[in-house]
Amino acid sequence: MKIANGRVVALEYKLHLGDGDVIDASEPGSPLYYIQGEGNIVPGLERALEGLGKDDTKQVIVPAEDGYGPHDPQGVQDVPNDAFGGELPEVGNQYTARGPEGEVVPFVVRELKPGFVVVDLNHPLAGKTLHFDVAIREVREATDEEKEHGHVHGPGGQHHH
Repeated sequence: MKIANGRVVALEYKLHLGDGDVIDASEPGSPLYYIQGEGNIVPGLERALEGLGKDDTKQVIVPAEDGYGPHDPQGVQDVPNDAFGGELPEVGNQYTARGPEGEVVPFVVRELKPGFVVVDLNHPLAGKTLHFDVAIREVREATDEEKEHGHVHGPGGQHHH
């Protein structure tokens, strides 16, 4: 069976930014499960995997615009220190804040200035070319429930609590 829209894929992967220094990877023996065509993974990787089958391996280079998007300078903002409740965050660390709709908004602290914290709301991988080494471990049809929910259930999938 080949990877096509609506099929569940079990994917082992390693991610680096071109220097071979792995910044993200699936756990050995615990592949990432996703449904092809549901936008669960970055678009450039999803397109590159179309048509592959079980045990296929591939190196995929995904430009920023097909990954986490370009780095948006408007995402870098000065936030007054008092917004952090008296305890200043550390430069380089990633934190989360609540957005206006209650959504979780991740950000990275870029710099501390007198009275302000410079935060970057861009995804940490925005503007980066992504280098994936992938191995396909399983390809199967999605169940009706998985199709309805848009994500995988069961082993390696979402668990509803």
